[in-house]
Amino acid sequence: MIVSFPVLAQNPAPQTAPTQPASQPQVPASQISNQQAVEFYNQAKGAGMSDMDIERAALQKGYTLDDISSIRRRLQQQTLKDNTQKDPNRDKVDDTREQEDRDELDEETNNERDSTALIRSRQGRLNRTFGSSFFGRSTVTFEPNLRIPTPKNYVLGPDDELVVDIYGNAVDNFRMKISPEGTVKMLNLAPVYVNGLTIEQASERIINRLRQAYSTLNRPGSGTYSSITLGNVRSIRVMVIGEAINPGSYTVSSLSTAFNALYVSGGPGRNGSYRNIEVVRNNKIIRKIDLYRFLIDGDLNDNISLQDQDIILIRPYDTRIEIDGELKKTGVFEAKPGETLKDILKYTGGFTPDAFTQLIQYQRNTGNNFVIGSIDSSQVNSFVPKNGDIYTVKKILDIVANQVEVRGAVTRPGLYPLDERTKTVKELINIAQGIGQRAFLNRALLERSSGDTQTGLVAIDLRKLLNNEIPDITLLPGDILTIKSVEDLKEFTYLSIDGSVINPGSYYYYKDITIADLIFQAGGYTEGGVPYRIEVSRRVKNDTTGLPDSQNVRIFTLNVSDNLILNEDDQKFKLSPYDIVLVRKSPRYEVQKTVTIAGEVIYPGTYTIVNNFERISDLFPKVGGLKKEAYIEGARFYRNRELVALDLKAIVNKPNIPANLLLADGDTLYVPKKSEMIRIQGGVYNPSVMNFDKNFEFREYISQAGGFTERARKSRTFVSYPNGRTHRTTRFLFFRSYPNVEPGSVITVPMKEPRNEQPMSRGERIALISLLSTLAITLIRIL
Repeated sequence: MIVSFPVLAQNPAPQTAPTQPASQPQVPASQISNQQAVEFYNQAKGAGMSDMDIERAALQKGYTLDDISSIRRRLQQQTLKDNTQKDPNRDKVDDTREQEDRDELDEETNNERDSTALIRSRQGRLNRTFGSSFFGRSTVTFEPNLRIPTPKNYVLGPDDELVVDIYGNAVDNFRMKISPEGTVKMLNLAPVYVNGLTIEQASERIINRLRQAYSTLNRPGSGTYSSITLGNVRSIRVMVIGEAINPGSYTVSSLSTAFNALYVSGGPGRNGSYRNIEVVRNNKIIRKIDLYRFLIDGDLNDNISLQDQDIILIRPYDTRIEIDGELKKTGVFEAKPGETLKDILKYTGGFTPDAFTQLIQYQRNTGNNFVIGSIDSSQVNSFVPKNGDIYTVKKILDIVANQVEVRGAVTRPGLYPLDERTKTVKELINIAQGIGQRAFLNRALLERSSGDTQTGLVAIDLRKLLNNEIPDITLLPGDILTIKSVEDLKEFTYLSIDGSVINPGSYYYYKDITIADLIFQAGGYTEGGVPYRIEVSRRVKNDTTGLPDSQNVRIFTLNVSDNLILNEDDQKFKLSPYDIVLVRKSPRYEVQKTVTIAGEVIYPGTYTIVNNFERISDLFPKVGGLKKEAYIEGARFYRNRELVALDLKAIVNKPNIPANLLLADGDTLYVPKKSEMIRIQGGVYNPSVMNFDKNFEFREYISQAGGFTERARKSRTFVSYPNGRTHRTTRFLFFRSYPNVEPGSVITVPMKEPRNEQPMSRGERIALISLLSTLAITLIRIL
C-alpha cells in the first residue's frame, strides 16, 4: 500500500518522467499523521489513481523513497487499528505471534477438556519458536539503505532515475527518469534504451549518445568527463504467500532484498518454516532461504535482491522439536530432513557449564500415546529427531564427588579434595597444617555415610594415630573429621568481679588465678576503691567442714595493696571457678555535691556542700547575704527541677523549723526582686494584671477585675504566692475568709462546669402537666 498526500489526491500527476530535479515536498512526511495518510490514500484511489500512480506522483512532488516507505508502514498500522476499532470482537491473530498462539490454545482447551495438562505443556512451546522473536521486535527494521553506492549488478527499469554529471572543460548536470518504454531522453538527443541493463552497461550507451553533443567526452586527454549514477529508485511489487503472518502483495523499493519483504510481512507464521522459504521468479525457484544460517552465523548469502513480480513462498514446517534444560538457548527448533540431534544442538549455542551431557532424555509421540527415552553422548551424532519430540538436558548433581572435610582444632579447617595427597586421616590433618595447640588428643570422630539414610561414626585415638601406634584410616568421599579442643569438652567457667573496679563483669577462669590477677584484668581500682576488705564469695561443692547447715557459700576477706601485690598469706589464696569478688569503696569517698544560688544575693553562683548536714539557711552566709532589693518572701527553691513550696523568710528567721531542708546535689535557690504586680484569672469578668496596692484587700482586687461571674466558685478561690505556696478561701458558718494578697501573687477563681441542659420535648411537657393535674385533683379530694 502506497501513501498519498493532499496535493496528489486533488491533482493526480501524469505518468511521465520529469526531466528536472524534483521540488521540495509541500508537507514534510514527518508532519503527516496516520489518520491523514488513510484519508489522502482513499481520496487518491477515488480519483482513479493506482498505487503505482500515487508513488510516481509522490516522487515528482519531492518525497523520497524513505519517506514513502516510512509512511507506508504507518498507513498499514492505522488501517489495522481502524479495522480493529470497527469490530472490537474480532480475533487479533495478526497482531503478534504470541496472540496467535494463545488463540490456538484457547480453541484446544474448549475442544479437549480432558487434556488440560497436555495443553498447558504446549502453551510454553508455542511462544518459544526459535526465530519468532526476531520478527516480533518493533525496534528491528530491514528497510533497504537507499544511501549506498549503486550496486554493480543493479538492473535498471522504468521509473528509475539516472543522474548525469558533466565536468571539466564543459559543465552540466541533469536527471533522467526511465520511461515505461525503457528509454531515457537527454538534451535534444534521441532516446536511449536502457531497460534491463546494468548501470555500467547503461552508462556506456548514454555516453556514446552524449558524444553527439560532446565529441571528446571521456576520451583520454579531452578534458571533458562525465559520471552517471543512480538517483531515486523505482518501486517494485512482490508477493509473500504461504505461511506468513501477513501474506499479500507489497510495494517495496527496487533495492529491497528477500529479508526486507519477509520483515514487512511479519515473517513466518505459526506453521511457517524458517528453513524452507522459496524465492520464485518467472515460475522458477531461484533461491531457497534458510533463516537459521542468518540467525546463527549471520550469513547473508540468502538475502538476494528482489525484482518486480517476485514471489516469496513460506512453506509449512516439516519437523519441529523442543529442547529444554541446561542449554544456552532453549525453545522450539526446526529440523531439516537429514539433520541429526547434534546439528540441532548447534543452534542452541551449546550446553551450559552445569549440563549433564552424558544422557539426554526425550519424549516422543507414537501416534497413540507418548513414550520417553534417553540418548547417551555417543548417539547424539546419529540420532534423528522426529516432529514433536521434546528433549531435556538435565543439570549435574549439586554435590562434590571427591570432597572430605576437617572441622575443629586444626590450623586450617575446611573442605579438601580426596586425591593422591589426601587419601588418609593423617594426610588430611597434614594438609590442614596440623592440629591446634589446644586439641583434645584422646578422641576424634570420623562421620561416614553408611550407604543408607544414616551416618556412621568412627572413633579415633588421635594421639596414637599421630604417634603411628595404630594404622592410618583410609578416607572415603564425603567423610567429615571432627577434632575437638580442650575448651570444647568442658563447661565454660568464669569469675565475676564487681564494685570499685574500672571494668566490672565476668572473666574467664584460669588455673591458679589470684585476686590480684583478676583485678588487673578488670583494669584496676576506680577512684575511691580501697584495697582492703575485699570480699570473695564461693560456692560450696564437697568441702563443708565447719560450715553451718543453713549456709551454702563461703565468704573470704582479703587485702590487696594499690600496686596489686599480695602478702604471703594472700598469695596462697587461689580463686575457684564461679567465685564472686567484691571490691569495696572508701567510706569517706564521695563525689562533690553542689547547689546553685541566683538572683538578688551578694555573691550568686554555685557552691559546694561541705557535709551532709548543711541546710538551706546555711547558704545565705556563703553568698554574703541579700541585696536591698531582694524579695525574700518570693524566693523559690527547686529540687530536681521541680518547685518546692517553702517560706524562705520563715527559714531565715527561724532555722530550726522543719521547712529548713537538708541540701542535696543539684538544688537551686532563686531570690527575685520585689514584684509590684498581681494577676487575677479565672471566673471574673475582666481577668487582668494590675499593680499591687498594700491598702487593697482581696475583695477590692476582685472588684478591680469586674467582680465574680455567675459561674464563679467563690468558696474555692485561692492565691498562689511567688515562693510556690498557695492559700485558699476558708469558710466558717456564713462567713468567708479570703487569703492575703502579696506582691507577685496570682489570684485564681475557679469556675463551675457548664451544664448541658436539654430542653423538654412536647411529650415530656404534656406528661409533666398531666402529673401535676392528677396530684392537684387528688389533694383537693383529700381536703
